[in-house]
Amino acid sequence: MKFIADAMLGRLARWLRLLGFDTLYYRDISDGDLLKHAVREERILLTRDTHFLNIKNLGKLLMLHSDCPLEQVREVLAAFDIKAFCPARCPGCNGALSPADKKEVRDLVPEHIFFAHSSFQSCRSCGKVFWEGTHLKRFRERIGPLIGEGGREAGKK
Repeated sequence: MKFIADAMLGRLARWLRLLGFDTLYYRDISDGDLLKHAVREERILLTRDTHFLNIKNLGKLLMLHSDCPLEQVREVLAAFDIKAFCPARCPGCNGALSPADKKEVRDLVPEHIFFAHSSFQSCRSCGKVFWEGTHLKRFRERIGPLIGEGGREAGKK
């Protein structure tokens, strides 16, 4: 499932990426270019802008009602009956994450992080390095209630 979020949904795009969904977001994009990307790449357009409802041959569109990013995540998950997710996207650039060898990230992370963690991931696009830290724990605490009892990371019970 691939998404493209309009210019007013940057925080939603970040949350969806943290859940592992391929989500494009451009801060400054014209509606025409946004539509071209959505149609050409077969992405679901996420928007709060009602004028998109009047466009013919648009493809898939989800009109979001809330202006709260967490509620918007709930709307997306409910609309597509998403019960599982796989965190494997960079929240900043949408690039795919892959396991990184600890030795290779030594100079890319703070020293205390390097010694405190054994598992790292890096973004194939921007090179940022990620680890299981407090930011991810807080994210799971906030997103957990949105996914509900049945929600889980893909591959985990």
